[in-house]
Amino acid sequence: MAQRIDISSVAENSFSESVETALRYLRAGEVIIAPAEHGYVYLANAFEKDAVNAIHILRGNSPGITLQVFVKDKKMAKGVATPLTVQQEGLLDKFWPGLLSVTVKSQPGLTWNLGDDRRLGKVNLRSPNNKFISAILEQSGPLATSSAALVGKPTVLDLNTLAIFERDIGAIFDQGLLPAGSVSTLVEFSENEVTLQRVGAITVDQLKATVPSISAPTL
Repeated sequence: MAQRIDISSVAENSFSESVETALRYLRAGEVIIAPAEHGYVYLANAFEKDAVNAIHILRGNSPGITLQVFVKDKKMAKGVATPLTVQQEGLLDKFWPGLLSVTVKSQPGLTWNLGDDRRLGKVNLRSPNNKFISAILEQSGPLATSSAALVGKPTVLDLNTLAIFERDIGAIFDQGLLPAGSVSTLVEFSENEVTLQRVGAITVDQLKATVPSISAPTL
């Protein structure tokens, strides 16, 4: 049975203890559940192959599906991505932390396997705007992540709707009922371009204010 920890209204010392508990499970190769902006998510050490595979099993993912990776900030992103342009870095400065997901070319020397056996050579990154996850990332490094919902099911806003066996999870961090909201906007960085893949919480106009040359097949 997973350890359940209420982080909805904790004092600063209790908050720090909760972060340390999360780190302990992650470092032990366990999967945890934590609140992101608009839904509960699975988190695991991105370099822990068994934990990453456990998330795929919990989600019911098809073979070849890759997990997103949460990073603390632009600096951490640059540690796993090939070099970014000034314009691309400016987009991260503007919208991180927040609901901007960015697909980048991953550094070839990385030893992780997010689900594609490293065949794609890409990784999708996001810096979440959540105090608890941000505090974990400060010490954990990159974390593989996915919605805590089964594939095809609605986002988990209330842990009472969680459809898993808790024995498969190290710890669950409960922040109560989370607010519904838009999905993240998805862009892809190539060597010199930014391409819009999906419009979500961040609009086309907001993106163009920072990157006027942003392109997409439907624009």
